Amino acid sequence: MAVSEAMKRRVPLDDVMEELARAENLSGRDEALARAIAIVTFRRLGTLGRALSERLNKPPKDERLMHLLSTGAAQILFLDVPDHAVVDSAVQLAQNDPKLHHAGGFINAVLRRVAREREAILAESDPWLDTPTWLEERWIAQYGEPLAMRIAEAHRAMASVDLTVKDDPQAWAERLGGVLLPTGSIRLVERTSIRELPGFEEGAWWVQDAAAALPARLLQAKPGERVADLCAAPGGKTAQLAAAGAEVLAVDRSAKRLQRLEENLARLNLKAETRAIDAEKLDAQPFDAILLDAPCSATGTIRRHPDVAWTKSEEDIRKLAGLQTRLLDKAASLLKPGGRLVYCTCSLEAEEGERQAEGFLARHPEFARKPVTPDEIGGWADCITPQGDVRTLPFHLASAEHDRSGLDGFFVARFVHNGS
Repeated sequence: MAVSEAMKRRVPLDDVMEELARAENLSGRDEALARAIAIVTFRRLGTLGRALSERLNKPPKDERLMHLLSTGAAQILFLDVPDHAVVDSAVQLAQNDPKLHHAGGFINAVLRRVAREREAILAESDPWLDTPTWLEERWIAQYGEPLAMRIAEAHRAMASVDLTVKDDPQAWAERLGGVLLPTGSIRLVERTSIRELPGFEEGAWWVQDAAAALPARLLQAKPGERVADLCAAPGGKTAQLAAAGAEVLAVDRSAKRLQRLEENLARLNLKAETRAIDAEKLDAQPFDAILLDAPCSATGTIRRHPDVAWTKSEEDIRKLAGLQTRLLDKAASLLKPGGRLVYCTCSLEAEEGERQAEGFLARHPEFARKPVTPDEIGGWADCITPQGDVRTLPFHLASAEHDRSGLDGFFVARFVHNGS
């Protein structure tokens, strides 16, 4: 079971799903269903845990049994799957597992009770149920309780699908039936197969959250400039820089991820040099501009990757903050005098954002912050901090329709090398 594997190994659900699809030879449809079930289970894991615990005399000793019950309850409560099909499938999965084959009757009884009491369960809507306590405490301390509560509420909704286009975003928004956002991204209104949309085959656009598109735009790459995209995969920002006409070096430590980046660029008819190397070890001539999208806890992506909340820890944040500091120092050493550096992370944590920016300026007096102005991000002044950095939150760009609401939580800071 994907949920059990991700929890046990503390690895991304995407990695587990890729392994599962390969091992089980799943069809595209079956893989999509399995992924949807796992995502909604993680998204509402606290709600599911309470609902099940209140209907059990005592929790099962085997965590895998609890996870099986959770995935079943998730389908009954939050997905359009017939109750009887969910119960039958869960019982069958247990019977095929030597360690759970005895639990078929138990699973049948529990899930049927969940189905009978669906309305009562759904009436309990405390969003903190679906946020681990350690994250709840961090966000309240950093943002205050009202904003922290809005973050938790946003994480319970399905993530939007945004596109970045090479040119003429208004025309493409109309052609795709989407909404043109103030920042220039297109938000899809209807959910459909991405590959079947107009413009996919000819490489007119790529999927990229509206917040994730901001850092490359703020770098303001110019035709002919030599630009480095450090920690570049999966390549959305590389594509933006290449589309602007820059000579791009895309660096990532994972050769496998770089291969996917190259495949994406080929579809888009864009070019960039790629190099599979740890960015800390990169040896190159100074660049005109550098984009550093540093590895991070990814707590800003919980809307689309809800497993992050349950597979990451404060220790991960501490270790990653150290890596981010080293990468910032490396980027500083690779930049020409007068060059520009944009640092970003898809994290909600200050250690990976605001504190990194302040620490960088303290260590490097030859750099100065270049504040972001509202007109650079579609007039979106609420997302600019008093220091001039960008801080997006999951409830920003809210809409009454969940599929058109929110965006990833990002931190973006821009610096200029003023030394000689």
